[in-house]
Amino acid sequence: MKTLTTLGEFIFECQAEYPDATGALTSLFSSIRLAAKIVHREINKAGLADITGAFGETNAQGEEQQKLDVFANDKFKSALAARGVVCGIASEEEDHYVQFTDDHNMNGEYVVLMDPLDGSSNIDVNVSVGTIFSIYKRVSPKGTPVTMDDFLQPGKNQVAAGYVIYGSSTMLVYTTGNGVNGFTYDPSVGVFYLSHQNIETPKTGVIYSINEGGYERFPMGVKQYIKYCQESDPQTKRPYISRYIGSLVSDFHRNLIKGGIYMYPTTTTYPEGKLRLLYECNPIAFLAEQAGGRAIAANGVRILEIQPEALHQRVPFLVGSPLMVDKVEQFLKAFG
Repeated sequence: MKTLTTLGEFIFECQAEYPDATGALTSLFSSIRLAAKIVHREINKAGLADITGAFGETNAQGEEQQKLDVFANDKFKSALAARGVVCGIASEEEDHYVQFTDDHNMNGEYVVLMDPLDGSSNIDVNVSVGTIFSIYKRVSPKGTPVTMDDFLQPGKNQVAAGYVIYGSSTMLVYTTGNGVNGFTYDPSVGVFYLSHQNIETPKTGVIYSINEGGYERFPMGVKQYIKYCQESDPQTKRPYISRYIGSLVSDFHRNLIKGGIYMYPTTTTYPEGKLRLLYECNPIAFLAEQAGGRAIAANGVRILEIQPEALHQRVPFLVGSPLMVDKVEQFLKAFG
């Protein structure tokens, strides 16, 4: 009989890889695990309880908040504040970063940046959504209030990142810089079990994910790459398959497992890109690279090298199997 390893057991076992570990990161992951269980429970009530639809306000980006956006944000914020290891958070749903000013929190080692519920507008139609999180060690002195500098760190400084996908099953996927592992939630016992150990994304794939409804607004290099994907070539298994859910976590998770590329380039509507560097692109890029993939901006710059300039900064984003990212980069250099 197969022995099942829980998320808690796995994290504890991996502490041996980090001689300087204090247990604080383990405690932080316990907070994320708890909040994910609560959000999972509420999402599975969609259609039965008054938790779907718009909340009636907009977030910092001017996007209409959904009721579950606010619920997920509150639950993750409360869970992260409870254990005294996090000194502050930044969230897509908050205008400014949040300081945790209790004495035990101000001595916390970490800050967390998050998109509490990615793709939340899909809840009303029962499509998979997710939570994305990014963890950094603070740069401000312990015992003092957290500062903006703690959050405006390049992605290469992340100590951990991951996502929770609430789909046909709920999974938590994370990395601490030593590979990518996935855990599937068993609601009958309330435990995440290791189900996808040492995930490695295929070198190439046959899936491209982009909102082709915006084709006329894409840069010429991206247009030419889409045409390339649609051309027939048995050697490269083209034409490729177009798959686009509209939830970053869902699209990325599928491509991570099966091989593919996800693209949200600059457009005439969003000349700086639409996805947020700190809450979406950095953590997903960290996961992609740890699984053997690549993540770049439209100018070919490695996402994890970008120095953030603002909390809600947007960037163009191309991520996935390395050979597919290489190819679209060639088109961008050739056509702009």
